[in-house]
Amino acid sequence: MLSRLADILVPAFGRLTVTRDGDGDTGFAPGSIIAANHTSLADPAVVLAALHRLGVRPTVMAAAGLWRIPVLGRVLSHMEYIPVQRGDRRAAHALDLAVAALEQGRIVLIYAEGGLPDRRDAAEAAPGRFRSGLSRLVERTGAPVIPLGQAGVRRISSGNAGKQLAGLATAPLRRPRLHVHVGLPVRPAGNRAERTRQAHTAVTAAWRTAATHLCEPAALAA
Repeated sequence: MLSRLADILVPAFGRLTVTRDGDGDTGFAPGSIIAANHTSLADPAVVLAALHRLGVRPTVMAAAGLWRIPVLGRVLSHMEYIPVQRGDRRAAHALDLAVAALEQGRIVLIYAEGGLPDRRDAAEAAPGRFRSGLSRLVERTGAPVIPLGQAGVRRISSGNAGKQLAGLATAPLRRPRLHVHVGLPVRPAGNRAERTRQAHTAVTAAWRTAATHLCEPAALAA
C-alpha cells in the first residue's frame, strides 16, 4: 500500500526516473537485501516509488520513532515493516526480524548509514560511513546485496525544519529532477569490516550513476 501510494504522490513533487544495471530479469531474487543511500526525510518515498515501478515491495527497516506517529505506526505494523531502535540494545531485535524476513523470501530494504547526513545544503554527496547492521545481516543469512543509489531528493527536503517545510511546500511548483539507479547484486565476503567496505563501494557506485544522470557536480567531479 505504501509503495503504491508513494508512486502516486512522488510525481507531484518531482520528476522521477529509474534505471538499473543488467536486463529486466536480473536481481531482486527472493531473500535479497536492498541497501540504499539516505540523504533526506523524503527519499524513502522516492525509493519506494522507484521500487514499485520495478515490481518490488520491500520490507523496510525504519526508525522506530515512526511507529509513534498516529495512523502511520499502525500502517507500518500492518505492512510488517521493521522498527529499528537506534543507539539501543533493542536494535539487535530488528536484525532478528530482518533475518526472519529474509529467510521467508522477503526483500529487505536497509539504510546502512543508519541516519541522515548532518548537512544543511541541498547538494549531493557520496554515502556516509555504513554501520555494521548490513554486514551482520549478510553474515547471518548469506543474502545478496542489491545496491541502490538515489539523487536529487535533497532538492525536495533538506536543511533545518523550516527549510524542509518550505522545500516540501514549493516542490510541486519546482518539481526537481529525481533519479534512482539499481546496481547488480553483490555478495560481500571477508570479515565484517571488509563486507561493509564492499557494500559501501557498491552503493556509492549506484549513487554516482544516479547523480550523473542529473549532472550533479559531486558525481561529475568524482
